[in-house]
Amino acid sequence: MSAFDQAKHEVERARFLGDVRDLLAILRRQPNELLPFEWVRHLAPDGEFQRGLQTIEVDHIIGSVDRYREFDRHYLPKERHLDERWIGVRSAQLQGKELPPIQVYKVGDLYFVKDGNHRVSVARRQGQKYIDAYVIELHVTVPPEEDDTLKTLIIKGEYAQFLKATNLDRVVPGHCDIRFTTPGRYERLLEHIRTRQYFLDRKPERAGLPPVTFEEAAESWYRRMYSRIVENIEKHDVMTRFPGRTEADLYLWIMDHRYFLTQKYGHDVGSEEATVDFGAHHAPPAYKRLGQRMRLMLRGRLSPTM
Repeated sequence: MSAFDQAKHEVERARFLGDVRDLLAILRRQPNELLPFEWVRHLAPDGEFQRGLQTIEVDHIIGSVDRYREFDRHYLPKERHLDERWIGVRSAQLQGKELPPIQVYKVGDLYFVKDGNHRVSVARRQGQKYIDAYVIELHVTVPPEEDDTLKTLIIKGEYAQFLKATNLDRVVPGHCDIRFTTPGRYERLLEHIRTRQYFLDRKPERAGLPPVTFEEAAESWYRRMYSRIVENIEKHDVMTRFPGRTEADLYLWIMDHRYFLTQKYGHDVGSEEATVDFGAHHAPPAYKRLGQRMRLMLRGRLSPTM
């Protein structure tokens, strides 16, 4: 078989496999598209650096600048009009010709192809582990992950802005990640910190002292409020009653519930009582929790033991 005929056979197999993966993705309700590089702007990159020629891992390439509609997430070709270019690249490879390096943007530990999408597709089909690339690195505070969607990237971008506003990485080194499952929640955390700052400033023991800075309020909020709720969530095993949610989701709900109970009883019930009461009265019914766990397991986002 000639190099051309072999490459033609391989691209037809690749498109067939792509159709199978598309079907499986629909059944599992999982995304099967490359990430558009444009979505990276939601991560608020704050620096660009030329890293020159490097050898990178092929499996860490998750997106493309302008060809993200033409390949699936495994870099399998999706359209017949791609065959000619794909065959040309594979034929050259079979004939022992040296292919030029690709060009990529690096974001975190992952890559988006600027030039060389067909070379990446051929490399993935051959099980190639590494490929040479000219790398441009973008610095982001919260890096992307392979299974990210537009929604999760927007949330990560909001988290990055929250970290910059609070300097939490510096004032509380090694703090636990604060991740939401819904956009638009970090502004509420900033409101909590501003409220904390207001009340700290008005404590009698601070008379004559300089005003509490926003960073000091952020540290106090994290250690005295957020961490305590997270500890109570773990202590009373509340997370298992809310599959697919995060500690940050529950923190906001529990704080609202604490306010409700305080108004109801006429005194502050405290974070632990609010956590226990919220878990007891607001968790989804058992059958709904089971359905949620099954859906999350099918999407690979929950282990069977959770």
